[in-house]
Amino acid sequence: MKLLHFADAHIDMANYGRHDPETGLPLRVLDFLKSLDTIIEAAIAEKVDMVIFAGDAYRDRTPSPTFQREWGKRIIRLSKAGIRTLLLVGNHDLSPALGRAHAIQEFDTLEIPYITVLSRPQFLSASDLGLPVQVIAIPWVSRSGLIASTNANGADSAELFKDIESRLTDLVNMWLENADPAIPIILTAHASVQGAKYGSERTVMLGADMVLPGSLVRDARLDYVALGHIHKPQNINENAHPPVIYPGSIERVDFGEADDDKFYIIAEINRGKTEVRWCRLENIRPFIDLHVTLTSPENVTDILNSALPSAELLDGAIVRLTVDYAREWDALIDEPALRLLTETAFEFHLIKRPRFESRIRLPANQAISSLTPMELLDQFWQVSHVADNEIEALQKMAKEIIEEGI
Repeated sequence: MKLLHFADAHIDMANYGRHDPETGLPLRVLDFLKSLDTIIEAAIAEKVDMVIFAGDAYRDRTPSPTFQREWGKRIIRLSKAGIRTLLLVGNHDLSPALGRAHAIQEFDTLEIPYITVLSRPQFLSASDLGLPVQVIAIPWVSRSGLIASTNANGADSAELFKDIESRLTDLVNMWLENADPAIPIILTAHASVQGAKYGSERTVMLGADMVLPGSLVRDARLDYVALGHIHKPQNINENAHPPVIYPGSIERVDFGEADDDKFYIIAEINRGKTEVRWCRLENIRPFIDLHVTLTSPENVTDILNSALPSAELLDGAIVRLTVDYAREWDALIDEPALRLLTETAFEFHLIKRPRFESRIRLPANQAISSLTPMELLDQFWQVSHVADNEIEALQKMAKEIIEEGI
C-alpha cells in the first residue's frame, strides 16, 4: 500500500512580510499554501492509496474563514481524486475548552467522501478504510480532556501524564493484539515521543507536554508510524522496523528552522517491511540568521556589511542580524545603510544587543573619596576593557592635563 504522510501545515502562519495585492493573503501564507499544493499534487500524481495528515492545520484554534477556505479547497481535491485521507487533530487545532469544536470539525460534520477526521484515540480496520491496512490513531489529548477522562482534578501534570500514557499503552497493545496479523498496521499520533529531537519551535514548558514512550512506537508489530507535532524532520527508529517518522513542518516557521530542509513522506507499506522515500519540498523561503560581535569601534560599518551574504542569497530571504557591542558604540551602527544593503530581502531584522558594564566594586575598606583622580581614571580604563598599552598612554596624557590645570 502506498501512503503519503505530512504534518504541521500551519497555513495561517503570517508572522513575517506583507500581503499579496492580487489575493489579499499574506505572502507568508502563500509560501505555506505553495508547499501544501505540492503535497496534494504529489498525492494525486503518485496515485497513493492513502494520505495521513498528522495534525496542526493552522497556527491557532480559531482560523479565519479565509484560511479555512484555502485549506478546504486543497483537501477537497483529495476527496475528488478518491484518495482516502485521514486528518489527525493536533494541539493547534484543538480548543482548550472541553466540548468546543476543533479547527477541522467541518470535514467531520459535512461527511466529506473519503475524508476521515480523527479527534479521539481509535482503531480503524481494513473494512473501515476500504484498504488493505489498519490504523491506530492518537490525536492530541488536551489537559482538559485528560482531566475529564481520568477524574483527576487534583493531580499534578506529571502524575496525570503518567496515568494517560499507561492507559494509551494498554489501549494500543489491546488493538495490536486484536488486529489482523496478515494486514499492515500504521500508528499515527500528534504527540512528542521519547527520544525525539526538538526544534526551537517548541514553546511549552517541561511538564506541560505528554510524551509517548519510545517502546510504544517502536513495536515491531507496527509497519509505519506517522507522527506530527515536532517540526524537526527525523526518523527516530533509523535502520530498523518500523520507520517512526516526523516529516516536520511544511515550511520554515522561525529562525530555529533556518537550517532545516522540509519534507513529505511517500511510504510503500508491506507487512514486516516498509520502504520510505523522503521527498524534499523545493523553493522553501530561506531564513538567514547572522551574528556579529564587535570587538573594536574601528570600521564597524565595513564589518557589518561584510557579514551580510551576497545579493543573490539575500533576494527573497528572511534575514536576522544580531549585533553584540559595547554600549558606547551604538551610534557607530548605521542601520539605514544596512537596510539599504538588504532591500532585496523579504524581511530584514536588526537585533542590537549593547553590553552594559557592571559598576566597579571597591573593597569594603575603601571609598571613592579616598581615590585620586588618576586612580579613578585607571579604574575606568579597566572596566572599559581598554588595552594595557593604551591605558599607559592615556594615563600619561591625563596626568599632563591635570598638572597643567593645577
